[in-house]
Amino acid sequence: MAQAHSRRDLPSVTEGALWNRLLEPAGEVLTVQAARFFLRLEFNPDDHARMQQLAEKASEGALTSAEQDEIAAYERVGNLLALLKSKARQRLKKASSSNGSKR
Repeated sequence: MAQAHSRRDLPSVTEGALWNRLLEPAGEVLTVQAARFFLRLEFNPDDHARMQQLAEKASEGALTSAEQDEIAAYERVGNLLALLKSKARQRLKKASSSNGSKR
């Protein structure tokens, strides 16, 4: 009989590692068009400016609780975007190495 594992028995994992495992199958089915779309995604200038403001306040140790939540949200979205772009680059590399036969 299989023994149930408690949460304490499982290794800790990062949010990025979880997303990477969740998105792993996407690399198999991601179209070239979708991959190119993901590579074009970027934060807009207002978000870049806000992230800079938050980073400056964080370096001064002056973030409010709400700002800490905000910077954490930017970080999570940025990490997910980085993973999506990584999967997209892998897909395009695979497509180019197969001479476009899977486009």
